[in-house]
Amino acid sequence: MTRQAEENTGRTIQSVKIAFNIIDVIQERQNVGVTELSNELGHSKSTIHSHLQTLVDREIVVPEEDRYRLSLRILDMASHVRDQVGNYEVIEKEVEELATNTNEIAQFGIEEYGRVSYLCKSRGPKAVETASRIGTQQPMYATSLGKTILAHLPTERQEQIIAECSFERQTEKTITSPEELRDELETIVERGYGIDNEENIHGLRCVSAPVRSGDAVLGAISISGPTSRFTDDRLHNELADHVLRAANVIELNTRYS
Repeated sequence: MTRQAEENTGRTIQSVKIAFNIIDVIQERQNVGVTELSNELGHSKSTIHSHLQTLVDREIVVPEEDRYRLSLRILDMASHVRDQVGNYEVIEKEVEELATNTNEIAQFGIEEYGRVSYLCKSRGPKAVETASRIGTQQPMYATSLGKTILAHLPTERQEQIIAECSFERQTEKTITSPEELRDELETIVERGYGIDNEENIHGLRCVSAPVRSGDAVLGAISISGPTSRFTDDRLHNELADHVLRAANVIELNTRYS
């Protein structure tokens, strides 16, 4: 089979999958041995060792005695990925100011593979820590960032993502059907901002605004905090105004950069 034919059939390469599965486990556990990887991934020790040696040769992982950790080359890769996003410095500045001005957690997310990926995060002085980290992903239907981005995507892409949603219940308030999600997306467009009302994490609310460039949505910026501080009045007024202003600053810098 020719290379072009292989590409057209969507063929995947098992050895590449194994290598990335190894990287995922090392990332999760920080450092791990061959036996643990073999048991976790269901491959022989010789197979795991061969893949590890390749990753060591490429300086992706570092051997330390009989265990392995990710190398600092990963940071270099991450910085290049981050720099691919236009006006990252402006986004970072607005996220940091949002966190400082509200004392809460501020984040910026983009859509990748039908999920919201966190590009930037900052904690205010009184912020309650969340599980999200830069580079991690969350379902779009259960997060303010995700729903806000989804509401402003082209219809075809929006429907494709909705069709692929698993709608797993995160809390008793999670949206669990395409119809409910579509209604929520219409509300977000009409209102101008999105809300996560304890739909992803108990006791946590979030408000976010879309960041657009013409007809395209670049991502969304949000503030998250405990329900005790995120009252309806504060959420729909003060905090909504904060994210809308931050989104506008990013949009203006994008337009004239």
